Amino acid sequence: MPPRQLTLSAAATAAIRAHGAEGYPHEVVGILAGRGDQVQRAVPLVNEHADSPRNRYVVSGLVLMRTEQQLEADGYAILGYYHSHPDHPAVASVTDRDNALPNLSYVIVSVAEGQPVDLRSWVLRDDRTAMDEQPLHLESQP
Repeated sequence: MPPRQLTLSAAATAAIRAHGAEGYPHEVVGILAGRGDQVQRAVPLVNEHADSPRNRYVVSGLVLMRTEQQLEADGYAILGYYHSHPDHPAVASVTDRDNALPNLSYVIVSVAEGQPVDLRSWVLRDDRTAMDEQPLHLESQP
């Protein structure tokens, strides 16, 4: 079965693009929160990876848990996560696949020379062998 379509609100899309540009040349990371298959909020987190933040990210489990708990208390579901690929395509890598969880969306923003250029979403296959591209709908401002 192909992955379901994910919809990003205009505000979430703008937040992901802005976070990717602001964090360049390092990877940025954040949480996708919303309802159903619609991301209403993109919540930035701090990339704590000290060794190679240009091509890896890490967030402490405690920070992640507290942020997710607050979003859920505010009535949102955790739909997935986003991160950037500085000067690299918005294609899921082997590392992305190895760290992915099932049934969640993984949005990647490609940032070239500080400018966000592409936004794509990926979903882990049930057998963990690959990530499939997920149809992505970007809402425009009303």
